[in-house]
Amino acid sequence: MRKSHIAGLVLLALVMVFMPARSAAQISVGVAVHIGPPALPVYEQPICPGAGYLWTPGYWAYGDDGYYWVPGTWVMAPTVGYLWTPGYWGWGGGGYFWHAGYWGPHVGFYGGINYGFGYGGVGFFGGRWNGGVFAYNTAVMHVNTTVIHNTYVDKTVINNVTVNNHVSYNGGTGGVSARATSAELAAEHEHHVAPTSMQTQHEHAASTNRALLASENHGKPAIAATAKPGEFSGRGVVAAKAAATPRNASTNGGNKPTNNAADLHKTDRPPSSRTGSTPANASHLNNATNANTPHTNNAATSARTNNLPTPHANNAANNAPRSQPHPQNKPQAEGKPHSEGKPR
Repeated sequence: MRKSHIAGLVLLALVMVFMPARSAAQISVGVAVHIGPPALPVYEQPICPGAGYLWTPGYWAYGDDGYYWVPGTWVMAPTVGYLWTPGYWGWGGGGYFWHAGYWGPHVGFYGGINYGFGYGGVGFFGGRWNGGVFAYNTAVMHVNTTVIHNTYVDKTVINNVTVNNHVSYNGGTGGVSARATSAELAAEHEHHVAPTSMQTQHEHAASTNRALLASENHGKPAIAATAKPGEFSGRGVVAAKAAATPRNASTNGGNKPTNNAADLHKTDRPPSSRTGSTPANASHLNNATNANTPHTNNAATSARTNNLPTPHANNAANNAPRSQPHPQNKPQAEGKPHSEGKPR
């Protein structure tokens, strides 16, 4: 009995030794969900709270009570020069898995999902690192240029596109059909950093707020975005404008920033496509109007307020690694899945 126990431990050790190592960014987290997440809501982007903050788009996470919305928010990068690659839901193995987001020198594959505000489905066009300082593209980011001076305007990332929905997942029925590019695959081998403690706390706070459950808000959360992580009340909170399928998409991902000195009405909202945000202090809407066109996104290319970003490569954040699914199958459509697994 004892010998068989020892033999089992030895075998387990050998398996662990020869098992290929994978970075956290390449593994999905959670269990398989059999129903895909709801469409991405349409909302404006809160004004950037200060220099150095980077935008992280909102997304649907999954918990014991089904899908719940994690508001988009501004956060400080953990390291100078790093950019955020959003997480995404992807179909595989009979269910939907959550591919967690991560920080890295380049923006990697995020399912071709048009989250808006510079995240049009491929790369990131909302800003770039210049000599250790982050510069904002006010064509798609909501920034007060009277306070933050590290800005520029690049409207070439904006294109006119008609979007029929704001698909929030890759693969499966009705999902985006984008695949990682060679650059994204190459970036997969770069060093990545997990979400910051502020980001994980932000997601946890969202999981405890019943108003953010899809079953309660029907895809139109009252807290769609916040100026800072965990701040779910006050002036920095932005409510969703709509829940479903706007026509305009943008590089802003269809979601759009609020007005403030230099408003470009852009739809920074994510259908599945690239989008371009609006200029400094501009009211960006998440209406998927500016969309980056690089991936072949099935699931509707979104563009900002009729402006869609073209596949430019992002400064310090071009296409980066693609996250491989952790054993975390996740949701299918806007319903509540059988298996539960909470995305990270």
